[in-house]
Amino acid sequence: MAKALPVSPLARPLPELPPLAGVRFGATEAGIRYKGRTDLVMAEFAPGTTVAGVYTRSKCPGAPVDWCRAAMADGRARALVVNAGNANVFTGRAGFEATQANAADAARLVNCPASEVFLASTGVIGEILPYQKISTALPGLYAKLSDHGWADAARGIMTTDTFPKAATRTARIGGTTVRIQGIAKGSGMIAPDMATMLAFVATDAKLPASVIQALLNDGVRHSFNCITVDSDTSTSDMLLLFATGQAGNAEVTEADAPELAEFREALDSLLLELALLVIRDGEGVTKMMHITVTGAVSDGSAHNIAMAVANSPLVKTAVAGEDANWGRVVMAVGKCGEPANRDTLSVSIGGTCIAQNGTVVTDYDETPVVAHMKGQEIEIGIDIGLANGTAQAWGCDLTHGYIDINGSYRS
Repeated sequence: MAKALPVSPLARPLPELPPLAGVRFGATEAGIRYKGRTDLVMAEFAPGTTVAGVYTRSKCPGAPVDWCRAAMADGRARALVVNAGNANVFTGRAGFEATQANAADAARLVNCPASEVFLASTGVIGEILPYQKISTALPGLYAKLSDHGWADAARGIMTTDTFPKAATRTARIGGTTVRIQGIAKGSGMIAPDMATMLAFVATDAKLPASVIQALLNDGVRHSFNCITVDSDTSTSDMLLLFATGQAGNAEVTEADAPELAEFREALDSLLLELALLVIRDGEGVTKMMHITVTGAVSDGSAHNIAMAVANSPLVKTAVAGEDANWGRVVMAVGKCGEPANRDTLSVSIGGTCIAQNGTVVTDYDETPVVAHMKGQEIEIGIDIGLANGTAQAWGCDLTHGYIDINGSYRS
């Protein structure tokens, strides 16, 4: 970007990120696209670390996504390399060669097979990645990896983000306390599946790849796959979960084991926090939307309805303009192709029921709704009135700021 963007009014401060056993992070300035800021991140994981991943469903994925999908085969990870400013997408043979070279670079430093190196890139699509700059920077970066490098890593993976994003949790597995910690980036081109550009989570728990993959799959369904900024799915979306095994908890071989209940809850909570931080940094954002759908014919149908409302440009611009235009919510419900009945539909904003049984509520007073619309967090409730399906989604408003940012993204 030509100039620094103002920090989102919905920003949250970076939490304290203590060391997590078996992980060392670092960031450096490689000059890939940006000047005067870090744009290359590396992590080293303890031997025996297991890995799980969820990736974009785009049919035009970046070369790093292809690399990581292949590297997942043995479920082991020793290193992670992430660059910002260039997505290494739609770059043909050159993109493949870049991943081969940088995986080999990192593998030599960590002394592991290249297949245990995971790669991620974010930024402009269609420009050849100057991977030699990464090759040159990696030895110096590796030499300064630190147990305390999490905050630097969170900043180093940013593109149009206006603040770094991270979350941390503790939980118990049996009698052992374990930590879960993660960072994320994303502010535009945000929609399922899965719905942030990049996120990296680590735990010191000892868990096999099959278990953390099952937990991750479940966790994203109610977090990253329930958020949207602009309805556009990135070519680079990637969420990786690493388990270093350093906590030394008793072996667990099934994802539904009772002793994992607290860990699962903590992981789900952390994933949702990271996902909502992405929404809080939506490009040009001034308000966050929380859409709750009840009474749908199924949970899946409720999810589709919630996302249709969250993605509607007319709903998003009404929220930006602080206009309590509930008719736009009705429009979004009706257009999405899911079962709905005008005469059973109810809509509320900020807890005030506005429309019910196919018409506006008698003696409806718009005053509290107008006041609610002036806030930063907008609650929209929709009862389809057909069955018991429920879902939640989170989105943000659509402002001139979004156009300003994306109209000059490559400048």
